[in-house]
Amino acid sequence: MKLPLTGSQTVGPFYHFALDRPDWADLTRNGAKGEKIRIEGTILDGDGAPCPDAFLEVWQANAAGRYAHPDDRQEDKKLDSRFLGFGRVSPDAKGRYGFTTIRPGAVPGRGNALQAPHIAVNVFARGILKHLVTRIYFPDFAEANEADPVLGAIDDAAHRATLIAKRGKAKKIGGATMPVYRFDVILQGAGETAFFDI
Repeated sequence: MKLPLTGSQTVGPFYHFALDRPDWADLTRNGAKGEKIRIEGTILDGDGAPCPDAFLEVWQANAAGRYAHPDDRQEDKKLDSRFLGFGRVSPDAKGRYGFTTIRPGAVPGRGNALQAPHIAVNVFARGILKHLVTRIYFPDFAEANEADPVLGAIDDAAHRATLIAKRGKAKKIGGATMPVYRFDVILQGAGETAFFDI
């Protein structure tokens, strides 16, 4: 007997209570190889108000450009057993979030077209029945960003720019100085982050 699929259902507004795992906001916690970076930003709702009852899940390749997933068979690129490539981060009462990771390497996409280094992001928030999917790209890779097939599929330059993090001032965190990037997630309205229909 084949069972019917269960539809996605909102689980808010208790994300902090049920899903907040502060240690998951440091993807380098096990000693991952690569350049440590910090991503910080604010999650805002359609009225521009902070959205504290939300969370982000992030998924990325390691510094060599390989995912910790069995479907990634790039045997010429080494896996890093200390880097899982997955994390989760919850914002504070003002909607501010931050996570530490390593700068990802470039990965192949469809037809082996090289994608610019990026971090995949799932956004869960109040009133959203199905999570939103977006990406964080880096301004340091302008040429790769220009050639990236996913960024190139977004016709509107202003909308495309919402996926490029802004370089901030380096910070000393946990004894290490690291580059900081700002990436605000705007759920709807003016300056809305580009989300993908997946």
